[in-house]
Amino acid sequence: MECNGCEFRAELYYDRECQIWVRREGDGTLTVGMTDISQSIAGKILHVRVRRPGTRRPLGKPVATIESGKWAGPVPNVFDCVIESANEDVLEDPNLLNIEPYEAWIARVRPVASVDAALKKLSTGDVAFELYRQRCLRDDIHCERGMR
Repeated sequence: MECNGCEFRAELYYDRECQIWVRREGDGTLTVGMTDISQSIAGKILHVRVRRPGTRRPLGKPVATIESGKWAGPVPNVFDCVIESANEDVLEDPNLLNIEPYEAWIARVRPVASVDAALKKLSTGDVAFELYRQRCLRDDIHCERGMR
């Protein structure tokens, strides 16, 4: 699925502004990544910094920060969690987030509450796609990947 060239994966969970995606892992953790919308808005990503493993990140405090040639800012956090790990590949080559935004995750986190409680704050499937589509159209976002 896509809108304005921005890829969308219905099996993932998304925040209200469609900046991040979240995937449930079998070990009780959640993987957090950047959506195609976010990587397109940011432009070529130059630096990623993830908080140290073991660090608790309350609701609203970012799990990471991203820097690009035209933007620097937080990776939003929509549930209370503890950082489990950072994606070392992305730390070494941040541009992977531009090339494959749904393969190149940023961090793995463990929700303080249950995984189900954390995911209730996010949207998935058709509901998430409608939010994604609305964001693309409202803000006239067109996605491009592969910015090496």
